[in-house]
Amino acid sequence: MSVRRVLAAVLVAVAAAPLGAAPAWAHGAPTDPISRAAACGPEGRHAASAACRAAVAAGAAVREWDNVRVAAVNGRDRERIPDGELCSGGLSAYRGLDLPRTDWPSTEVTTGAAFTFRYRTTIEHRGTFRLYVTKSDYDPRKPLTWSDLESRPFLTRTDPPVRGGAYQLAGRLPADRSGRHLIYTIWQNSNTPDTYYSCSDVVFRTARSGATKAAPAAARTAASQPAATDAAAVAAAADPGVPVASVTDLGARWPVLAGAAVVLVLVLVGLGRRRRGAAAPVGRQCEVRNHRAGRRRIW
Repeated sequence: MSVRRVLAAVLVAVAAAPLGAAPAWAHGAPTDPISRAAACGPEGRHAASAACRAAVAAGAAVREWDNVRVAAVNGRDRERIPDGELCSGGLSAYRGLDLPRTDWPSTEVTTGAAFTFRYRTTIEHRGTFRLYVTKSDYDPRKPLTWSDLESRPFLTRTDPPVRGGAYQLAGRLPADRSGRHLIYTIWQNSNTPDTYYSCSDVVFRTARSGATKAAPAAARTAASQPAATDAAAVAAAADPGVPVASVTDLGARWPVLAGAAVVLVLVLVGLGRRRRGAAAPVGRQCEVRNHRAGRRRIW
């Protein structure tokens, strides 16, 4: 087969490969308030906690903390995700995240305060975030059901900016909650068929008088500082971030292109070796041009 034919065949195969067949490489999860998957993941610093150990033992692929996603839900979340399986998105690989416990790693927040929610992204995509809070009578000792959540989200954001590797969702926390609750985040992608689900355990505290400084996220997680957002507001003004809509969608395409490039290199190397190692046909003269002398050498 000639080099041209080989190259043509490879290029046709690459062009024919459907982009939809490649996995959707858009991943993420909330890190402030921290989600269960992120808290128990390799970078979450809570892997040794009793709740995280129990989750892994029950089945929680926390090494892929950013991959709790379900395809082709199309807004039918309550139909597709069963009661008691909201935190895992109904995926058996993450069933351990559904364990009803009162000791999940949590984030302390201030009731009714302004808050910048952070949703870490490993690859950016467009989409809409909807954040729900559990009702006043929520009991963390029972499996989470749709009826435990308020029917309407307290915060909705479409294509928020990305700063520091995380979507920044500026909003305000519910003003009528206290004690341990759960914030349920649904991220429905608009340029992939995927929807992501996350559970963030929080503890609502009343505002302290004169508290004006924002504590770092790491200090607020399972700690006692209130969550104000003056520092976050200053950072947002200094850095407006990158609109998600401006991000080029290469997530599903680059693995195909990279594989095609490897195939092309291997084919060309193989053909080169084959041509160098092949003997000249009998009866055919071999010749090379001596460019310096301006004549050919024939043998």
